[in-house]
Amino acid sequence: MKKYINLFMLCSFLVITSCDDRFEELNTDPNRPGADIFDPNLILPVATYGYGNMLTGYSGPILFQSMWIQALASTSTGGANYYSNADKYVISGSTNSYIQGVWNNGYTVASRLNQMQSLAELNELTNLMAVGEIFKVSALSFVSDVYGDVPYSEGLQAEEGITQPEFDSQSQAYMAMLTDLEAALNSLNPAADPIRNDVIYDGDLSKWRKFGYSVMLKMALRLVNVDPAAAETWVQKAVAGGVFDSTDDDALIPSDQANGYANQNANALNVVDDVYEVRWSDNMIDFLKSTNDPRLPIVAEVPPAGLAANRDGVIAGNTDPDVQIGLPNGYDLTGGQFDISNHPDFPGPTGSGGDVALIGAYSRPTGIYRDRDAPIFALTYAEVQLLLADAAVRGFASGSASDLYSNGVEGAFITLGKFGGGSVSPADATNYLESNSLDQSTTEAALEMINEQIWATTSIFANYVEAWNNWKRTGYPELTPVNFPGNFSSGQIPRRQPYPAGESSVNQESLNSAISRMGGDDWITRTWWDGGN
Repeated sequence: MKKYINLFMLCSFLVITSCDDRFEELNTDPNRPGADIFDPNLILPVATYGYGNMLTGYSGPILFQSMWIQALASTSTGGANYYSNADKYVISGSTNSYIQGVWNNGYTVASRLNQMQSLAELNELTNLMAVGEIFKVSALSFVSDVYGDVPYSEGLQAEEGITQPEFDSQSQAYMAMLTDLEAALNSLNPAADPIRNDVIYDGDLSKWRKFGYSVMLKMALRLVNVDPAAAETWVQKAVAGGVFDSTDDDALIPSDQANGYANQNANALNVVDDVYEVRWSDNMIDFLKSTNDPRLPIVAEVPPAGLAANRDGVIAGNTDPDVQIGLPNGYDLTGGQFDISNHPDFPGPTGSGGDVALIGAYSRPTGIYRDRDAPIFALTYAEVQLLLADAAVRGFASGSASDLYSNGVEGAFITLGKFGGGSVSPADATNYLESNSLDQSTTEAALEMINEQIWATTSIFANYVEAWNNWKRTGYPELTPVNFPGNFSSGQIPRRQPYPAGESSVNQESLNSAISRMGGDDWITRTWWDGGN
């Protein structure tokens, strides 16, 4: 990734400095080179890295959705009180900054892709334009899933004079995005221009095609509660077009810590307070233990006793599945009513004397989550197969829901090895599936089992926003909200992030129209497709 991003920066510099001796170009903006002197393919890795940042770290997901969805938990001890946003839905000093992370990153990515497409169009690079559109729809649908109504039809048109774009309703935006996605996929042509500098698929158009149709499948299933007919139509288009069919199709964004392009989740979880503070939720650990899930010893460890060891992310903990215990959400270490020591299952502090870890022997994420070179799991074969199983149960797609479910679980076990840590053996995968086949006694039983697996899988892959979105869609797993004093969501699990405060100063009229249409701009206002529970 370093090579491609640095090439982009270098070419930008050369364009700026090479205009001095060319009189006819002195009136050309040197910061906006044309496609004749700048290869738009160089923008793709920059946008890709930005897309990864949107999914991770302090831009929002690890401070909000990771614990809203009760995959992780925190007691908000020491200096890491920012985790109260996630675990207890309480405002911290930087909440407004976290709120805008997805918005800013998403529109920055979309803007860069839009620039790439504009330059590609000048040289008739039709495949690069199509890949840009596929990626752009994926980015902006992600933004819409987090906030609701967004500028889409008039978005990214500042050069055309639209600096205060209208917000499309989410229903309008989704239909337009799906239509644009389909058109982009139809325009891919193996005989046309090659895609260069592609850090996800190395220019393989067949994989970009499968990625695009897999995004279409995911978006289609968002509609099941509000427009099931449209959901079925778009699911069938996605299946007909061809979605991911092996773990080789996984959309993983590489990281490169040595050259400044680190995995932002790992950056967060390497902070000393985060090493001590962030633990797996009891919901996650209990789910994995209840089915003897072979992923448990790969993803969870109990730190050695004592405060020093608990704050040291280099020291490996005990990965024995039998000793793992998840931290309940909604507790602190302040000595009051919500102190974790008051929980009936509190295992007690560890260590002695001045080296006591008051938080207790709760399971934390293993070192794979602190690896700054770990890839970012944007979309995986495992998730796609589980979504297909959901669609099959609903009658939207053909095929055996049981087989698709098994494909998804097995795929999740295989893809976990791409973190760079341990992997699940084929024998353990077979044993797990034999003991945990899909329950098809009722439609709801099947949907519950499939979507609990999506929750666990996307959370284990650290794609917390996707776990949250799927929970909003389906209501699975069934979660008990935290009702901590002073929370910002009336004791409910948040359903969206409020719009960034800066939008009111730059696009107030359009923003106000969107807020009025949605019925509010708070943490529990439901977006259009959100009706799962």
